[in-house]
Amino acid sequence: MIGVLIYPDFQLLDAAGPIAAFEIAGRHVRAADPIRIIATTPGPVRSSSGVEMLARGLRHDRTMRTLIIAGGDGVRDAARCPRTLAFLRAAAARGCRIASVCSGAYLLAEAGLLDGRRATTHWGRTRDFVKRYPQVRLEPDRIFVRDGDVWTSAGITAGIDLALAIIAEDYSDGIARDTARQLVLSQRRAGGQSQFSSLVELQAPSGRFASLLAWVREHLAEPLSVERLAEEAGMSARHFTRAFIAETGSTPAKAVERLRIEAARTRVQSTSEPIERVAEETGFGDPERMRRAFIRAFGQPPQAVRRAARAA
Repeated sequence: MIGVLIYPDFQLLDAAGPIAAFEIAGRHVRAADPIRIIATTPGPVRSSSGVEMLARGLRHDRTMRTLIIAGGDGVRDAARCPRTLAFLRAAAARGCRIASVCSGAYLLAEAGLLDGRRATTHWGRTRDFVKRYPQVRLEPDRIFVRDGDVWTSAGITAGIDLALAIIAEDYSDGIARDTARQLVLSQRRAGGQSQFSSLVELQAPSGRFASLLAWVREHLAEPLSVERLAEEAGMSARHFTRAFIAETGSTPAKAVERLRIEAARTRVQSTSEPIERVAEETGFGDPERMRRAFIRAFGQPPQAVRRAARAA
């Protein structure tokens, strides 16, 4: 059985997206897992959009192999419910695979199921999540992260990517591809692909390190070690790294790479410069390093990004 945990003011697509993926995948297998909507209080549960889903109560069902936790505006209230947290801990203890979509990671963190684990969540929640749960190894620029039997995904539509990855593991890559096509998805995004919105987050003209990030954008072609960034910020390297992660939810090295990616993407899309030159002038040094960064960020190499821009 696949359980989908919701609560008042959950995000509708966080639940409906994975449900649709599992439903379509189930058409391709003989013994598909049934899907059940569950909640602490059974009955109609109102989403943040006002649309309701009908849920069953929490029950320790040993046939439940996978539990998906939706995110949403009501997640913090849900994370204060002892019954819900106890249910999650019990499910994990009996070996159930547990996955969260978007801010559903708050529930897992409150239950202690992310302590010492790698995880991700919606890019807009990064700063708050890092401050609340420093014991979690947050990877804010990932579509989804798997750490053992615990999976976490980025915001909203990333829950579909997470569901497709689970489908590939349980059934096959072929069934996952067929499901993606039925969902009219142009591609299955890998878990290691970056949340594109996290690139935009670093460009906000406010925050403690806004002037430093502006300086970085003007010096992308130069070596930008942690030590050099710390010197520019007037801090020790160790203190700078901790403060930067707390402020931005990203390591300095990841932030520099993401700014280089965005600068390179703009030049790839809007000019006919050779890829080698773009790589050199945005600080990647060689095209292969830039190619790997593009695949992590956008799921495709620079040449494909350029072709898509020209076609558009």
